[in-house]
Amino acid sequence: MEHHPETELVHGGRPQGPGSTLNHPVVLNSTYRAGGPRGYGRSGNETWDALEEVVGALEGGEAVAFASGIAAVTAVLDQVPPGGAVVASKPIYMGSWGQLEERAAQGRIAVRWVDMTDTAAVLEAARGAALIWVETPSNPTLEIFDIAAICAGREPGTRVAVDGTFTSPLLQRPLELGADVVVHSATTLIGGHADLLLGVAVGDAALAEAMRTHRTDYGAVPGSLEAFLALRGLRTLAVRLERAQANAAALAAMLEAHPQVTRVLYPGLPGHPGHALAARQMAGFGTMLSFEVAGPPERATAVCQSVEVFGHATSLGGVESLLEHRGAKDWERRMGTPEGLIRVSAGIEHPDDLVRDLAQAIDRACAG
Repeated sequence: MEHHPETELVHGGRPQGPGSTLNHPVVLNSTYRAGGPRGYGRSGNETWDALEEVVGALEGGEAVAFASGIAAVTAVLDQVPPGGAVVASKPIYMGSWGQLEERAAQGRIAVRWVDMTDTAAVLEAARGAALIWVETPSNPTLEIFDIAAICAGREPGTRVAVDGTFTSPLLQRPLELGADVVVHSATTLIGGHADLLLGVAVGDAALAEAMRTHRTDYGAVPGSLEAFLALRGLRTLAVRLERAQANAAALAAMLEAHPQVTRVLYPGLPGHPGHALAARQMAGFGTMLSFEVAGPPERATAVCQSVEVFGHATSLGGVESLLEHRGAKDWERRMGTPEGLIRVSAGIEHPDDLVRDLAQAIDRACAG
């Protein structure tokens, strides 16, 4: 019987049969007796298997878990042959940007930066490329790119990879839109509780096997406890996501009406340039938004220092709401992030408390 994703989240990856445990146990083991399917803990683990089963079913492919999100990114980028070209957009997640810049500087790949809101420009830049790297919604500017059109228009032999960290498999399924691989930082929405580091990449069987070999050979293996915690976090993803999305929408509405806010970036707002595409491509508008306040960039730092309910910290996707002044970071500005940009990750607190807290922080920062 086919189940809805929300049901798969709850029931996937569990042991079956009379007398079995309801939850998959944490398997703490490095060595297996000879003659079985496993030989050594670096090449496989039963707890990883359970997590990969659920994520793979949600995405419609074969999942491979990694020690972190950036380890999953590395495994995908290492599939690009020496000298191959990668098409990507800026701004982008700093770990991905750093890897692309470093590989290009070393002459290992060529990077073609492009405005990915212009699908025709993407396809032109992708002529002869090995990989198109699509991060949508983009971090931290929340731009929306047309996955299906990019996939349909690329040349044969050009892979499309999508970073799905901001959406989770519940809001966007890139493989169904034609992508070859999707990566997630499971540290964020999938884990959901700011208590683990983990990444997942999902592709077809051949690509998954290549990434699994990469994981084994280069040692980017997840811990068993981390895999267990990510699987436990997945069980509540649907309800967490529902509340956090509602909170993000409430915050975006307040910010759009605030006299000291000059710009709000949230695809759920009708005025967002990618609103119609997001409504078509995603099952919801997500938990992330960004905004700018009037005045000098220092005011953005003051806003982040004036909150009482929000946490002033990096990362995203947890039950707690976080914000940070992304434009204060040198590498963000080098990628084109506006100097005064504040990024917000909506959590699951009461919406009234979040709205009041962020409004008072803006008022306090702009009154100084």
